[in-house]
Amino acid sequence: MSDSWKLTLPCTRAEADILKEDIAPFALMEPVPVLMTSEIDPARPDEWQLDIYFEDEPAADTIATAIHLVPSAAGHEPVITRLGDEDWVALSQAGLEPIHEGRFFVHTPIHRDEVPEGATTFEIDAGQAFGTGHHETTAGCLALLDRLKSTGRRYRNFADIGTGTGLLAFAALAIWPQARAIASDIDPLAIEVSEQNAAINDIALGNGPGRLELVTAAGLVHRRLRARAPYDLLIANILAGPLIDLAPPFGSAVAPGGTLILAGLLETQADAVIAAYRRQHFRLAERLERGEWSILRLEKRRRVRGHRPASRG
Repeated sequence: MSDSWKLTLPCTRAEADILKEDIAPFALMEPVPVLMTSEIDPARPDEWQLDIYFEDEPAADTIATAIHLVPSAAGHEPVITRLGDEDWVALSQAGLEPIHEGRFFVHTPIHRDEVPEGATTFEIDAGQAFGTGHHETTAGCLALLDRLKSTGRRYRNFADIGTGTGLLAFAALAIWPQARAIASDIDPLAIEVSEQNAAINDIALGNGPGRLELVTAAGLVHRRLRARAPYDLLIANILAGPLIDLAPPFGSAVAPGGTLILAGLLETQADAVIAAYRRQHFRLAERLERGEWSILRLEKRRRVRGHRPASRG
């Protein structure tokens, strides 16, 4: 096994948030490097760190690409560490603990032997979104899905907008296996990743009941997303700004009585997001706090006639 390498750069928290959404500049490398962001010191919450693991020593243009991803690192000397004769993927995954939330257990390949008995399990590679410092938002969404199932909610038609790895759509389909499901992402590479993860996790793809349809789209602009509305469940784990912008189309796409799960927003941003959706006839039903993140469950008021709402059963 040849030596592996790690490139370390400082970054801001905002830049770390954006990296959750877009690592496209590295997606065509073979093998794809693993990106990890982490908070350096809780006392300095805006100071984060980006670590990128490579199989080979990163070239000058690769380093420049990394700095372009985190502009605040311009002027800082990148730290390049030779890791020696080690499994670089396993090393990068070692610090990524599984998510165990309710019935769900989400893990990287090196944690396959830790799966609890009876858990609904998904394997997601560390190079993808769930391992980039967003355990809190992912776990919060899984917690809300688990609670909805435990309280008897049943959904027949749902969408996962900004799906990333496909994980939240997989989870919803696992607990409502007869539902019609669609997931989208603005990044076509994320849809490729979701297809790969669907194969790994035995998720059937397609547009019928019990299958997941995948489309590349910004927001709800794709014709398939519009055609399948109204939804009785819509999930969006993205960022606060896009969530506010998407309030009107989400409001039109969710059926009266339907459920909306929103994540990817800081506690300080939650009130603005809630206000945007109240204007679209949603009420706040539940708010989880995970670290400095808020995860919201909203219900659309039954003001519009003619749609079948979410039911209990």
